Amino acid sequence: MEKIDLKDRKILYELDINSRQTLTQIGKKVGLPKTVVAYRIKRLQERGIIKNFYTVIDVYKLGFIMMRFHYRYQYTTPELEREIIDYFINKPNSTLVASTQGMFNLKVVKIIKEINEFYNIWQDSQKKYGHYFQDKTSALFIDEMYYAPSYLLANHDDRERRKKITLVGREKQVQIDDVDFKILKLISVNARMPITDIAGQLKYSTRTINYKLKKLIKSGVIKGFRTDIEVTKLGYSIFRVNIFLRDYNERNKIIKYIRDNPNLVFIDTYTGDADLELEFYLENISQLYIIMQNIISDFPNAIRDYKHLNILKYHKFLYLPEEYMIN
Repeated sequence: MEKIDLKDRKILYELDINSRQTLTQIGKKVGLPKTVVAYRIKRLQERGIIKNFYTVIDVYKLGFIMMRFHYRYQYTTPELEREIIDYFINKPNSTLVASTQGMFNLKVVKIIKEINEFYNIWQDSQKKYGHYFQDKTSALFIDEMYYAPSYLLANHDDRERRKKITLVGREKQVQIDDVDFKILKLISVNARMPITDIAGQLKYSTRTINYKLKKLIKSGVIKGFRTDIEVTKLGYSIFRVNIFLRDYNERNKIIKYIRDNPNLVFIDTYTGDADLELEFYLENISQLYIIMQNIISDFPNAIRDYKHLNILKYHKFLYLPEEYMIN
């Protein structure tokens, strides 16, 4: 486990809230000169704690649909599992591929334009590897709420105020042009890319790029700018909890109850699977059991069952898949 001090944690917190903040802006919030902030960010990158900076893009506003697939292996070897993972990684419409432990072994999220794509994806994977899947599920993504990474500061008295950062999904489609898509392509994997660099690569003025970027934010296509933090290096494990409700009317009450937990990062809604999905960054599984027992105790007649996944490794994570990135 990598040891970092409170200043580094505050920098990570600020970068995850908005990774396009300037060094000066971050420095004022954490109490450091911008040169020191720059040095610390570079050091966090070199140590592998910061993997990259990415842009949260609401693909539903671009006319796409997100589907989530879970798979449990059977009759596999480590070599075959690596082959299956690579198969999904190399599919250009895959945006997330993760190895998991618990009720499933593999999580895949794909972005599609129409239902026929879903069928083709399902059929192709079944032909190639269906024999090696003991169980599989699919679910349609509805929305996702992301909360500030308060877990970074949870052990300190000066913890920042807990707040929701982004909500993705459920919104109406907006029209964007080829230049907008090219901007999204560049900043989807490098959220801190300067306006001047974007303008230089796309051969447009900085004024045009700045205008278009602001418009993408205002329209809700861009929901935020985050940081891909390797939380396992900081001693955290990633747990996703699928909650199956006995009384669906209690769902919003449970959300209000749990959203202030500093270790909660995502609340997701899918159809065709669990009624509520929560993602926590925790130091051990005992913390997860305590959280769930507290929820069950406070809502004794609401929850029918729950299951959890431990996300072992993200092999791929994007909000905009390569297939829809205009060259």
